[in-house]
Amino acid sequence: MQTRPATAQIPASNLGADSGTALTKGMSRPLKIALILNSSWNIVNFRSGLVNAIQARGHQVLALSPHDAHTDRLKTLGCDHANLPMQTTGLNPIADITLLVRLLLILRKEQPDVILSYTIKPNIYGSLAARVLGIPVINNVAGLGMAFTREGWLKTLVSRLFRFAFAKSHTIFFQNEDDRRMFVDKRLASEHQTVRLPGSGVDLDKFRPPHRRPHSGGMTFILVARLLREKGVADFVAAARLLRSDFPNASWRIVGFLEPNHPAFVSESEMHTWVTEGTVTFDGPRDDVRQALCEADCMVLPSYYREGVPRSLLEAAAMGLPLITCDTVGCRDAVTAGTSGLLCAPRDPTDLARCMRQILEMSEEARAAMGREGRLKMEREFGESRIVEAYMDAITRASAMSSSI
Repeated sequence: MQTRPATAQIPASNLGADSGTALTKGMSRPLKIALILNSSWNIVNFRSGLVNAIQARGHQVLALSPHDAHTDRLKTLGCDHANLPMQTTGLNPIADITLLVRLLLILRKEQPDVILSYTIKPNIYGSLAARVLGIPVINNVAGLGMAFTREGWLKTLVSRLFRFAFAKSHTIFFQNEDDRRMFVDKRLASEHQTVRLPGSGVDLDKFRPPHRRPHSGGMTFILVARLLREKGVADFVAAARLLRSDFPNASWRIVGFLEPNHPAFVSESEMHTWVTEGTVTFDGPRDDVRQALCEADCMVLPSYYREGVPRSLLEAAAMGLPLITCDTVGCRDAVTAGTSGLLCAPRDPTDLARCMRQILEMSEEARAAMGREGRLKMEREFGESRIVEAYMDAITRASAMSSSI
């Protein structure tokens, strides 16, 4: 069996134009690849490029996720689907044991060749089920969320679960170096298992800079996110309040979905108050955010959530928008500070307003130059094809290991 070299990033040799052909030749038969995630929405919005690439190489994709409004779209992608109800947040021993049993039953029935898992609970319990059944698993740590935002018993417990679950993982992808280094240093994963990916990548053909006409009105700042409190939504609103008297023609726009009665999300009443007072406009969720980004001048994400690399920042930069985000894990990876965007302090509306003011007072030419630099950064570092080829390489190695057992 061939062992993987220890590495913290995607080897350049894996990213050549002919790598997909070579990898396909390395797989002697069609494979069944299982993706385990905490929502069908996640697969449709963030993993469709990978799903298409796997299928283009002649392999079958089985998606395991809770049934939601996007599940029917998995059929359009060509995925088979197995319903996997789960309590996505919190630690409930009964619910989590039930999730593990469901995974064992589904995976024993479906017999996938390789498992790809994403998000905390699918990573932990998917890896445990894979170990019991002897199926190679490839994890993706796409940020660590609220469990790692604060020190305390929850972080300690989740860390121990990760250490146990990841002990036999074939490959563990990390979206930023901070998370990869932390897992290795704290012995939650071995150096040889870990690989850094450039976020989730961005489809550079789909997200292209539009033709922008010269400005005739005020600037628009846009925030696109799941509207968790820790995404800094309230800071975005507070910064708008600090600036709107000086810049009456500017506007602040929020795109994303609320989750009623979920304490981690902004409430409907809060959003109603902000809209009613005239501070922001709220568009709700968009399946395709490109039109909203075309109508904006700057993308803002003041997140203090433990991010991987936020996909919304990558998509906005690919479309030529300057970025403002926090100098925090994951967020800072999407920006070359002062060149393609600006970094502000987390949980600091005054500093966020300072960055917004800097963008507002720039010339249109300077903002356009910042947007062009952002697009170039996406082309150099974050193209989705890099992620696809890294995954196909890992799948090839994992399936070869499985065949040799």
